[in-house]
Amino acid sequence: MNRKQTILNQFHLKLNQKMNELSIKPVNTQLYEQAFSHSSFINDFKLNKIMDNERLEFLGDAVLELVVSQYLYREHSDMSEGQLTKLRAAIVCEPSLVTFATHQQFADLILLGKGEEKTGGRTRPSLIADVFEAFIGALYLDLGFDAAVRFAEIAIFPYIADELLTGTIDFKTYLQEYMHKRGSGQITYRLVNESGPAHFKEFTSEVLSDTDVIGVGTGRTKKESEQQAARLALESVQLGE
Repeated sequence: MNRKQTILNQFHLKLNQKMNELSIKPVNTQLYEQAFSHSSFINDFKLNKIMDNERLEFLGDAVLELVVSQYLYREHSDMSEGQLTKLRAAIVCEPSLVTFATHQQFADLILLGKGEEKTGGRTRPSLIADVFEAFIGALYLDLGFDAAVRFAEIAIFPYIADELLTGTIDFKTYLQEYMHKRGSGQITYRLVNESGPAHFKEFTSEVLSDTDVIGVGTGRTKKESEQQAARLALESVQLGE
């Protein structure tokens, strides 16, 4: 048995186990193989470029937005369009997708080339987020929109409360990486207010790009206020693109 077949056999064993955990009965397993196939894996074995997960990622991104939009529209009838848009942006941004994928241990399933594996591709946030979207694209093509919704009920909706997201995502790191990719200015934080009794203080922090304030957050600790500021800044710069 050649190396490629050995890798794929191991992958399908893991995939079957994951699908059983999620109560998903796939019809076309090749779609899910494609969803987890990074371009480096395709290149290593000189396979057809169209077999990597980029097209499924494109589709999954659109399906994900609709799934989340439908959920927010139903669950938050008191919110305006602008509020719904901001909340959706926070849910479908890269840090959130990485959190959802990590809960499902999707990184273990990714098919990578040797070089990408050695350079830490399996832990790269953008790669993990792309795989999550590609999986949703595959699920939609294989079993339809309702299957994508059922998956979201397991893998997304239980984790989208602001308090939980803030506790599981290092927004400061993601904001730093995001701004660096854009070639933006230096990110700094400053405490602008501290109020309340010693046992119940509230802190307010600003995050700045050079001298521009791009986010303001509050929390019970200075660290929490900085994370909230970074989260809101990340939403703001992504919405502004």
